[in-house]
Amino acid sequence: MSERERLKQIILELSYEKRLVKLASGRESDFYFDGKQTTLHAEGGFLVGKLFYEAIKDVEGVEAVGGITLGADPIATATSIAAHLDGKNMHAFIIRKEPKGHGTGQWLEGRKNLPPGTKVIIVEDVVTTGGSSMKAVRRAEEEGLKVLGIVTLVDREEGGRENIEAEGYWLRTIFTKSQLVS
Repeated sequence: MSERERLKQIILELSYEKRLVKLASGRESDFYFDGKQTTLHAEGGFLVGKLFYEAIKDVEGVEAVGGITLGADPIATATSIAAHLDGKNMHAFIIRKEPKGHGTGQWLEGRKNLPPGTKVIIVEDVVTTGGSSMKAVRRAEEEGLKVLGIVTLVDREEGGRENIEAEGYWLRTIFTKSQLVS
């Protein structure tokens, strides 16, 4: 079984649920992908890091990967480790949902690895409309980073790609909903 097929199996076993839920986008859906169940699983997290790295290793100049806590945290770390194992420096960073309430009051964790102009890729566990992705892009750019594009574990195929591309960014997916379930 390929690493991609094994990751698909883990996602379907741990992250996919057929039930009525309200999504971050505000929409209701009859299915849910809880990406963290896969990205925090030992083998799942390992495979996520490898496949995210494979998806971006050809991107010219990428220096770091990150996104909005909490979904992006294990993905960014796993991708950074996979890159390191391949001999490339690709740091991880975390964008807070609110600025730190004490100390420096910063929005970004991993800041010392990210000088102004650092070329980054935003990572996500799930994209629905692209709203969260674009929030991460805006925050990263406000912090002086240069966003190259976005990679997600699962694209729910509900307009996210179109919305992201309309803003001038590319979206790469590890899986689309239709590749996972029929």
